[in-house]
Amino acid sequence: MRDYFLRRFLLIPPTLLGITLIVFLITRVVPGGPIERALMEARMGDTGAAQTNQVGSGAISEEQMAQLKAYYGFDKPPLQAYFIWLGKVARGDLGSSYRYNEPVLRIIAERIPVSILYGLVTTLLVYGVCIPLGILKAVKHRTWMDNITSAVVFTGYAIPGYALGALLVVYLAARHGWFPMGGFNSRDFADLSFGGKALDLVHHAILPLVCYTVGSFAFVTLLMKNHLMDNLAADFVRTAMAKGVTFRQAVLGHALRNSLIPIATHFGGHLSVLVTGSFLIEFIFDINGMGLLGYTSVVDRDYPTVMGVLIISSVLILLGNILSDVLVALIDPRIRFK
Repeated sequence: MRDYFLRRFLLIPPTLLGITLIVFLITRVVPGGPIERALMEARMGDTGAAQTNQVGSGAISEEQMAQLKAYYGFDKPPLQAYFIWLGKVARGDLGSSYRYNEPVLRIIAERIPVSILYGLVTTLLVYGVCIPLGILKAVKHRTWMDNITSAVVFTGYAIPGYALGALLVVYLAARHGWFPMGGFNSRDFADLSFGGKALDLVHHAILPLVCYTVGSFAFVTLLMKNHLMDNLAADFVRTAMAKGVTFRQAVLGHALRNSLIPIATHFGGHLSVLVTGSFLIEFIFDINGMGLLGYTSVVDRDYPTVMGVLIISSVLILLGNILSDVLVALIDPRIRFK
């Protein structure tokens, strides 16, 4: 098993190289890059009539175009530029943002705590509530409790988180004013007491957390219920109960551990969401986290920031897959990776 996980870790660098190379090459060929945006902004911001006519007609000297390409790093062939960028990344330099004119690493360091906070709370809510709820629904199958909770979780599963976020902002925040329309905290956050800061954070976090958890909540609950019901109907559980094991012991001591295997398999996939957040949800609620940073960097063609967010997301996805294998091996002693 040790050799298996060692090989998995050794596969991370070449996989990461492949991902970053593909995306880096795509940024070199897609239209509307930073040079085109710079020229467009120059046209819109130029107030002189003569200069406007000159730029608007596309009359820009070759020297000026060469300076623009050198500034944005487009003056070299794509593969050569990629390996130059890769060498900087190896030294811990992710480049500078085109939009913020700051190091990408500093921007990510400022945004990532916000997404981590929402990700941790979301993970605790989803797994802390859904696993017990799934067990209860399996035990109380086809009762009124199971029917009511199924209607609720299916409704949540049918509504995308970003669509629900738009509805909550319109009706609960804008129309009724029960919650803030967006942001991570209030403007006077620094002047509040410790208790006031905590309440302010909770007040701002309620609606985004509802949107974060609505889809995963339904998925994990139904996954737990269905697999537990399958294991309760298995021969080894019926044999255990025939030997005198109580139903409670059969559920918690025999069927539950096997039912947690699918949960552990999907747990690693939440690792990237835990840190990088959700693009659309953070955009709707104006939360300055990694999700909003990734969204704005793609829209603004801020390629250094795009690549920085991509590296973090890719590493977390690869580590999450390994973490899922570790959890499965811990839960099921029959599994041995060779």
